[in-house]
Amino acid sequence: MLVEKEKLIDAVRKAVEEAKPRRFVETVEIAVNLKNVDMKKPENRIDTVVTLPHGTGKPRKVAVFARGDTALKAKEAGAYIISPEDIDELAKNKRKAKKIAKEYDFFIAEAPLMPDIGKKLGPILGPRGKMPLPIPPASDPTPHIERLKKSVKIRTRDKVTFHAPVGNRKMDPSKIADNALEVLKVVENKYESQQNIKSVYVKTTMGPAVRVM
Repeated sequence: MLVEKEKLIDAVRKAVEEAKPRRFVETVEIAVNLKNVDMKKPENRIDTVVTLPHGTGKPRKVAVFARGDTALKAKEAGAYIISPEDIDELAKNKRKAKKIAKEYDFFIAEAPLMPDIGKKLGPILGPRGKMPLPIPPASDPTPHIERLKKSVKIRTRDKVTFHAPVGNRKMDPSKIADNALEVLKVVENKYESQQNIKSVYVKTTMGPAVRVM
């Protein structure tokens, strides 16, 4: 284990205590700085979704490309629905497509719609790391939606530093620490040596960074 849970709890408490009160509930983030890793090589980059055991304190927004029963179930689960007809409309209205790509954290799509989505909306969703998760046609998207509501995307691209939300300042520090450990597991599994980890910090949105390691 890269970091002991107690050390993370202490760092979260300190980060929250040192952050000035704001008029909004600040997010608590973990920041990881890597070293001795050639990020020019795609195989060294991280591009994955991490499900946090306690969520971020605010459900992530999910949009689903679907029709029929799948669309109905997705709507019941709180997702935004994009029909096959909407795909053509968004392809023509790039401004609206970009707005949706920015507003929603994750996308799901019935597998048969993926070629059309890739062709018409790929240039917008792809660079943002938001290409949809394909699911079988006419399947129940609810479990995927519920999981993604508690998930965060980690994407380093060619940078040696990444940030990920792991809670908010109203959450129990122990739960935030559990979430942070899930993110750190990804780093541990990706890189063979702890020597590849330069430092780890936690901070609130606008507060000072507190070093964990």
